[in-house]
Amino acid sequence: MTLPRATYRLQLRQGMTFKKAIERLGPIRDLGISHLYLSPIFTAASGSSHGYDVTDPSEIEPCLGGRDGFEALSRAAQEHGLGIIIDIVPNHTAFSLGNPWLLDVLRHGERSRWARHFDIDWSAGRLVLPFLPEPFEAMLDAGRIRAKEGEDGPVLCAGDLEVPLTPHPLTEEERAGDPEALRALHARQAWRLAHWELERDGVTHRRFFNVTGLIGMRVEDPQVFEDTHALTLDLVRTGLVQGLRVDHVDGLADPGAYLQRLREAAGDCPIWIEKILVGEERLPDWPIEGTTGYEACAAITRVLTSRKGLERIDALWRQATGEERDWLQVLAEAKAQVIRQDLAAELAQLKNLAMGAAAASGEVEAGEESLREAMLALLVQMPRYRTYLETADPTRRDEDVGLLDACADRAAEGLVSDKALRFVARSIREGETEEALRLRTRFQQVTGALMAKSQEDTAFFRFTRCLAHCEVGNEPGDPAWTPGRFGEWLEERTGQDLTLTSSHDTKRAEDARMRLVAMTHFPGAFTRVWEASAAVPGADQVDAGTRWYIVQSLLALWEDGRDGLADRLAAHLEKAMREAREVTNWTHPRPEAEARPEDFARALAAEWDRALPPGAAELIARADELSLAQVALKGLMPGIPDFYQGAEGPLHHLTDPDNRLGVDWDRLGCPEPGGFAARKDRLTRQLLGLRAERPELLAAGSVRVEGTDDAWRLVRESGDGRVVLSLDWTGGAQPVSLEWSSGTAMHAAE
Repeated sequence: MTLPRATYRLQLRQGMTFKKAIERLGPIRDLGISHLYLSPIFTAASGSSHGYDVTDPSEIEPCLGGRDGFEALSRAAQEHGLGIIIDIVPNHTAFSLGNPWLLDVLRHGERSRWARHFDIDWSAGRLVLPFLPEPFEAMLDAGRIRAKEGEDGPVLCAGDLEVPLTPHPLTEEERAGDPEALRALHARQAWRLAHWELERDGVTHRRFFNVTGLIGMRVEDPQVFEDTHALTLDLVRTGLVQGLRVDHVDGLADPGAYLQRLREAAGDCPIWIEKILVGEERLPDWPIEGTTGYEACAAITRVLTSRKGLERIDALWRQATGEERDWLQVLAEAKAQVIRQDLAAELAQLKNLAMGAAAASGEVEAGEESLREAMLALLVQMPRYRTYLETADPTRRDEDVGLLDACADRAAEGLVSDKALRFVARSIREGETEEALRLRTRFQQVTGALMAKSQEDTAFFRFTRCLAHCEVGNEPGDPAWTPGRFGEWLEERTGQDLTLTSSHDTKRAEDARMRLVAMTHFPGAFTRVWEASAAVPGADQVDAGTRWYIVQSLLALWEDGRDGLADRLAAHLEKAMREAREVTNWTHPRPEAEARPEDFARALAAEWDRALPPGAAELIARADELSLAQVALKGLMPGIPDFYQGAEGPLHHLTDPDNRLGVDWDRLGCPEPGGFAARKDRLTRQLLGLRAERPELLAAGSVRVEGTDDAWRLVRESGDGRVVLSLDWTGGAQPVSLEWSSGTAMHAAE
């Protein structure tokens, strides 16, 4: 197996095609990269900006260049000495009329060859299609439902929608639009159209998180696995692909079994998974190279954060906003809200599965509400994305059983009776009936969705003390590490995991995040920035918590002379407020509640454009040094450094879609001499050059950390040489310095 030296992520779509990617191969190779890492290449929903809403996993996206275009890219990459890693999406496909497999299911129902490919609960009745702008009957009464012959058979039209009907000739009444005939026609289908608001608690398919437009795939079934992976494995076997990244592995019914099957099918092709590890959690013993590296991103942020400075920031934040809750309280409140609202359908499904398990066991007589209450309490207490109770690894199973039991103990504290709760936990842990096994599988799938939606997409926008720690894979309740703790973590890390600092899913790009870490280094400077924001017009019209968020976001985003910052900040703020769901939300937005904060954000950006507030320049200068330290740690620590598109230069994006904007390649290639962009580019090239020159040293050399909080060193050693990264935050002229040995000579980074 050949592992990458370093990877470079390209976001396809939005102008980046296979042909355009070929044009970037030379600069990517010259940077010192060994593998190009691509977002999904498969045919996706029309207009998709990211490609994770795959409609046909058996076809390469024609808009990107199709199979021919991808083969041309692969050949060109190999000529440049580059391998290709592709991102695959086994968990779900698009729940839309653009999905050809789903269209066949809609036409033929459970008789369709593809019916068992999708994770549909056929026992719940007809497949619910919550696609309508208003209820079916209202549209029928308004004459907006009709039937006609389509190109591939009869269809039912609802507004602009054309849904396949069972392949029978339409009657005259149906063609004429008779309401009774259309109502009866609709009732005979394997599906039923419904108002989109029914998605909250009425869907009958497994979703990706709360995204009704994505439907789960049953890749645990060998035939489904074969059909959904045929193209991927063909690309691997024909040498067009040299690595795989697996999206959202925790959504699968049995991640371990899936990865074992993928390993057997893919041979020695390297495999990495998107997996968020929480706290002291370790990756199960799976046949893969490792994770995509969110835990590494979190570790770097933690060790670069000043603990003493964070305490001062915390005090200022609480004084300014009146916030009294700790992180775990904020998270618990978010989880309770998300499971009742966004994931109400999943909670109802789990309650029904628990009722089935209770009936099958005969152990307990529990009512519907008791089981719902028990399931809700258990879900809220789960501190990780999921357990792996189906694993054959006894150590991991014992750990997860203990975790589940501890969750049940905590959940029981708030219940009048814990009988239903103890039964549910026992069924999930060790139940052997078919009903209990289904409950176990679905519970483990839902805990990951709940954690992601409540932590990443809700609580991170509420607990705003220092937004650097509100990051995928990070824990705001454990925000700062000593160098010693970081060193212990490094000693356990393999050299095969990826190490990312930015991705298409990070809440803030790497250099934006370091601006916020800089707050903890210079809390006095941030205090001055915060105080200056009170004098900006409109500040008195925005609550202090929202203003605190806006000031941090502008600090993270700010680039002198960059156009469009005010618009980007306002767009991000709209998303942040809707994600937090304290004054507005996505399904029922309140424009009047969003307008004043967005107006203030624009006014603040205009004020900074005229002159930076006192303290801002000091924070930006320290953030530049922290960013260089981050690059150096990524390049030197055990693992394979992964660079997001444009990361050889400054990255000050906020969360998606901001961080998926196209890269200004011309601006990136011409950094101003002596500025931060040039320094980051030069350090990146030096580190990647060092990895090429000293592969043994940085792939397998020993690692240790020496020093104190404010002045410490990372040391790598092997028979291939020695490299020392020194970080000194005590006020010296050169906070970040790098030296490495070559024989008897020592070299220093410029």
